[in-house]
Amino acid sequence: MSAAARVVETLVVRGATLAVAESLTGGLVAAELTGVPGASRAFRGAVTAYATDLKRDVLGVDGALLAERGAVDSEVARQMAAGVRRVLGADWGVATTGVAGPEPQDGRPVGTVYVAVAGPEGVGKVAALRLNGDRADIRKESVRSVLGLLLGELSGNARTQDTEENGGI
Repeated sequence: MSAAARVVETLVVRGATLAVAESLTGGLVAAELTGVPGASRAFRGAVTAYATDLKRDVLGVDGALLAERGAVDSEVARQMAAGVRRVLGADWGVATTGVAGPEPQDGRPVGTVYVAVAGPEGVGKVAALRLNGDRADIRKESVRSVLGLLLGELSGNARTQDTEENGGI
């Protein structure tokens, strides 16, 4: 089973929803998820915020942060994930931002990528990646990485819920 299928299945079983904010992946995460039959039961939608001003104006990323650090930053990724979760009314949000190439951006080398997950009750995580390969390789690995990060958070969150429901056993 693909990572996208596992994400959709896990969300459906839990009655939870997902929204996606993408920059360097340009809609590939949403395409991967919507390629799964039944994805509409969990997937709310996506924002492809390729331009920096959209990260600020649509997703609510702090403008001063963007001016100071640029769009390729771990905190930007975190705010994108939280912003798309809020804007699209989902339980979970994920985000990708980075440099797919061929040129560096914001002083960051090609292959610098940040993926983030924002969930209910403050659950969230950001991963910094240093990827190799051409533009297509970097984008594909970014999709794989953000889905893997989300699966990890969903699994961790499920274990926490199970422990609480079972009286800490």
